[in-house]
Amino acid sequence: MTDRDTLVEGFMGPLKARHPHEPEFLRAVEGVARNVLTVEKAHSAYASARVLERLTEPDRQIGFRVDWQNDRGEIETNRGWRVQMSNAIGPYKGGLRFHPSVTPSILKFLAFEQCFKNALTGLPLGGAKGGADFDPRGRSEAEIMRFCQAFMRELSPHIGPDRDVPAGDINVGTREIGWLFGMYKALEGQFHGALTGKGMAAGGSALRIEATGYGLIYFVEGMLARMGDSIEGKRVAISGKGNVANHAAEKAIGQGALVVTLSDTSGTLCAPDGMTQEAVEWVRARKAEGGDIADPPRDLRLRYAEGALPWGTMEAQIALPCATENEMDGIAAQAALDAGLMLLAEGANMPLTAEATDVLRDKRVLHAPGKASNAGGVAVSGLEMSQNRYGQFSSREEIDKRLKEVMTLIHGQICAEGNNDSTMDYRRAADVAGYRRLADAIASLGAV
Repeated sequence: MTDRDTLVEGFMGPLKARHPHEPEFLRAVEGVARNVLTVEKAHSAYASARVLERLTEPDRQIGFRVDWQNDRGEIETNRGWRVQMSNAIGPYKGGLRFHPSVTPSILKFLAFEQCFKNALTGLPLGGAKGGADFDPRGRSEAEIMRFCQAFMRELSPHIGPDRDVPAGDINVGTREIGWLFGMYKALEGQFHGALTGKGMAAGGSALRIEATGYGLIYFVEGMLARMGDSIEGKRVAISGKGNVANHAAEKAIGQGALVVTLSDTSGTLCAPDGMTQEAVEWVRARKAEGGDIADPPRDLRLRYAEGALPWGTMEAQIALPCATENEMDGIAAQAALDAGLMLLAEGANMPLTAEATDVLRDKRVLHAPGKASNAGGVAVSGLEMSQNRYGQFSSREEIDKRLKEVMTLIHGQICAEGNNDSTMDYRRAADVAGYRRLADAIASLGAV
């Protein structure tokens, strides 16, 4: 056993004992611990402040009941949470997710990762995550609105522009943020930037919907440029069909790449010669309608592979998992390698299983973690907070330029931390770069 293994085992033992039923959270912490504990041990101020231990315990974890009325006039009950992980470098910031899979473990893992992601942006943003186990599928628009309003009645005492600024996430888009913000405004009697991801008419920022997908491609371009290469002509496999996936596809096509897949839970949409922007628009429209993508129009020259994953279904040098957690396992990772994979960047949060990560590491595939490569959304959310505070709004072109600057900054920090060599470990370098910023703040603030 190496010294690092001993450090990690000693750190994780008590944490596993305290949180035995939170596997997602424990996995996220262990991954970071492997990369930063040696840094903490070597820095007396960090070690004395016990930085990582403090980052694994939320500042507070708020749970509440959400009672709301369905269209039949019946009361239904869901559970809601907000995990405020750390505000060492700014107000809590992180999305809200409405999905039956939402649990405290999922939200703690996401909030923990959000701390590092937000630190990497260079913006003054802490880390948080929240949501509810509400499933909007099959619900009417009126039911979803009533749920949002009921959820905000419970959440509103805990948020605000200098305290905690939620945004959207899975099943919480511009429409839902509008309903949440409308109820917050009614309850508080103030119009201020307590949420981001709002529509433009309600004080939102240009490019917010596109930001995570666009930022993902900007980060990939940075990875390729470091090797003296470009995205032009590269075959790109993308999973998912939501905002991150289709905007990453849109930007990649615009930059000259050949996007060969998008997907849903039932199968994969394949484009041997690369998708057109019209194909991406069709997928986006189907998603908005709540439909599947199994029967594309013939003139788009697509085929649907039922039950297939994007990984290995089509030859591709670049993989962008943009759907959900643990969507790529070890077998899928090997299939992607067999299909020509040379670079993977995460558009979703923790989309690879531990086995998949090991497969890529063994083959020395460049692998960008989501805390770095999908930080575009929170970057533009931070810009929206500034716009709300000062009442000065930027154009789409200005926001796009700033987004690219932030993603370039993140990539540069990681390269500096990883010595910028040919075998650079993006995952370790991202963890250490984010940790250093958090640790400097935590160590300077004393025992609070």
